[in-house]
Amino acid sequence: MLRGKTYWAGALGAVLLASAHAVKAQDAKQIVQQAVNTQLAADRDDNSHWRYVETERGGDKFVVVETENGALRRHIDADGKPAPAAVLAADDEYIQKFIHDPSMQAKQRQNGAHDDKSATELLNLMAQAFVWKVESQTRDMITLSYRPDPNFDPPDMEARVMGAMTGTMIVANPGHHIRTFQGRLDNDVTIGFGFLARIKTGSNFDIERREVAPGLWQITETHTHVSGHALFFKTIGQQEDEVKSELTLVPLGTTLEQAVGMLLAGPVKQGAAQARLRK
Repeated sequence: MLRGKTYWAGALGAVLLASAHAVKAQDAKQIVQQAVNTQLAADRDDNSHWRYVETERGGDKFVVVETENGALRRHIDADGKPAPAAVLAADDEYIQKFIHDPSMQAKQRQNGAHDDKSATELLNLMAQAFVWKVESQTRDMITLSYRPDPNFDPPDMEARVMGAMTGTMIVANPGHHIRTFQGRLDNDVTIGFGFLARIKTGSNFDIERREVAPGLWQITETHTHVSGHALFFKTIGQQEDEVKSELTLVPLGTTLEQAVGMLLAGPVKQGAAQARLRK
């Protein structure tokens, strides 16, 4: 009789343990879905534009000003050194063409909309594409790990590559904002037996987001290192390191002509350049 009681106690314990693991897995997925919903709502409702300094891989540094009609940028440094006059003159010439050419502005907005659409589609798949696990939790953040879900059926190439990643997500509390999203490919991903695309083992990314004004979160760092011949987004390169700093809000309704003046404010203010840009 004692043996029977021991068996049933063991069986009950196994059931309870399995149930606990299932609840934890569900809790992790719910945390991710809540963070995704927060991000999608922010993308939908946040119409803010920003002025910031953008530092890129290789030592190029720009001041960037976003507006409703497009974004302008101008060198501060080139190859890690103060931008020479020839580089600044080329920037100024391009800026003048851009602010007077609606087709160039439309092309930039079209590229941005394509990237936004791709990001939204991948966000919507995030909870179901991976097996999620809560690794740690504090008052300020939740750290989760993820690995590919073998039951996930990716709808397209981008989702297939994303779904093959393993990595980490950090969700900020309160607010349920995605703070960090990192991933790495542990195995090659091929499309069309490698003829259409091949993303190689070790390809990785790191996206960092921070609250840059009360209630407003922005991507502050993007690191993408992809080996192969396919890309996540149309306008993202295979080797990209981009850091944004000194973010300040651009007033609503700012025109491209007004943005030119904002380009020259602060650390990039130059009298000769002002005259050239504002002619």
